[in-house]
Amino acid sequence: MKIRNFGILVGLLTLLTSCNPGKGNKSTFVYCSEGSPTAFNPQVTTDGTSNNAAGHTIYNKLVDFKLGTTEIIPSLAESWEVSKDQLTYTFNLRKGVKFHTTKYFTPTREFNADDVIWSFNRMFDKSHSYNKVSGGTYEYFNGMGMGALIKEIKKVNDHQIQIVLNQPEAPFLANMAMSFMSILSSEYAQNLEKEGKKQRIDTFPIGTGPFVFRSYQKDNVIKYKANKDYFIGAPKIEKLVFAITPDASVRYQKLKTGECHLVIEPSPTDINSIKSEDKLKLISGAGLNVGYLAMNTEKKPFDDLRVRQAVNMALNKQSYIDAIYLGNAKTAKNPLPPTIWSYNDSISEYEYSPEKAKELLKEAGLEDGFETTLWTLPVSRPYNPSGKKMGELMQADLAKIGIKVKLVTFDWPTYLKKSSAGEHDMLQLGWTGDNGDPDNFLHVLLGCQGVGAGSNYARWCDKDFDTLINAAKRITDVSERTELYKKAQEVFKEKAPWVPVAHSTIFRAMAKNVEGYIIDPLGGDNFETIELK
Repeated sequence: MKIRNFGILVGLLTLLTSCNPGKGNKSTFVYCSEGSPTAFNPQVTTDGTSNNAAGHTIYNKLVDFKLGTTEIIPSLAESWEVSKDQLTYTFNLRKGVKFHTTKYFTPTREFNADDVIWSFNRMFDKSHSYNKVSGGTYEYFNGMGMGALIKEIKKVNDHQIQIVLNQPEAPFLANMAMSFMSILSSEYAQNLEKEGKKQRIDTFPIGTGPFVFRSYQKDNVIKYKANKDYFIGAPKIEKLVFAITPDASVRYQKLKTGECHLVIEPSPTDINSIKSEDKLKLISGAGLNVGYLAMNTEKKPFDDLRVRQAVNMALNKQSYIDAIYLGNAKTAKNPLPPTIWSYNDSISEYEYSPEKAKELLKEAGLEDGFETTLWTLPVSRPYNPSGKKMGELMQADLAKIGIKVKLVTFDWPTYLKKSSAGEHDMLQLGWTGDNGDPDNFLHVLLGCQGVGAGSNYARWCDKDFDTLINAAKRITDVSERTELYKKAQEVFKEKAPWVPVAHSTIFRAMAKNVEGYIIDPLGGDNFETIELK
């Protein structure tokens, strides 16, 4: 018995040591993340938590964004050409790229066109043997209309592929740089299929990226090792650990005690304290984000415009900025952040007026109010640092006009799954832009295709709005696109499927000896350039 206990003790000490940056250990980097990933494949996820855990660590795309910008640069494709009619994109693939070798897979060949075709066809081709794996829901691919846009994906040779479109698409290359277009190993997929283990492709990942997946203890820790064969160059840290820590204050304490090097989404209440710590540093940037309250327009009474407008007038958004963001955000009036082109600043916010909200409910036949539920965000996000606290403030505001709200929440993966299926009445969510294009907000979050894809949480399909945003996708002139997007924002304001709440500042806190970290305007965390001095 004593020997068994000693073994357990040694195991615990080993785990603690591997997750503690501690004294002089410069080979292991520990990142205090805010939640658990829903999967390890960006094709089947949309949340930033999962994207950090897989999209920015394990995989690559054909093209990428230059770190810290929205500039498109080569990645697995070393170059590309676009036909004069803007319908055919030819990608010339990089040679000599190696897939990861793990305990569960050893590749026998290098990356080639077969992997690209397999990865894209999984989402595009409904007859693909993996299309229905993990539920067959590809929110980004379908929500952005990629299935309707793409006419054909074809292999030219082992190092060249072509994608033919049905019509021109202005943001197409920017969309290709998003994580949902990551490239998986078709050889690995074929092996899993032979073994009858296809589900493992989304939980035991194989990519070409800077870090190789080692293990995941659910809701606790994710471990990676550096990809020594990474085609861009091996990372400067040997081991990467995600210490999953949902509570922002606990993340800060871990940072102070040296249990982690970098924390995501520090609480606004800790910002000044972090600034005063000699061994810590804080960096910030303008957020390309929006936090919002979505009303499920497929459910009564939120199918009534007057009810949605009443909710907009009942919520005191400035009080949320003061109490929750502590001034590190501004109230939102549009679904687009003001830092993105085509933002319509001429639109006015709904005024805060409980009296007018009551009048609208009376007109809707709800003079005595009604009962409903509001789902509160279970993880801290840049666009909403405290879903529970905001929910309590919203609950109090809505009670003033007779709407009795029950607050509901779930763990993060369940929250996303249920809300994508439209099970909610009202819910808190938000969005950080993926590619710097307005289409990434308006089409994904509010377009009709997003209802079926599960990315339009208001489940709102408006013909006028959809006509405008679809027209804007098909022209390349920025000034013409801008006018269409501005008109779409006017329709959004009139029809009120959301209450846009806030656009926040992005913060990251880290140890003083962390170097090479670049804040991402698209909200992700990248570790390939990080080192510990």
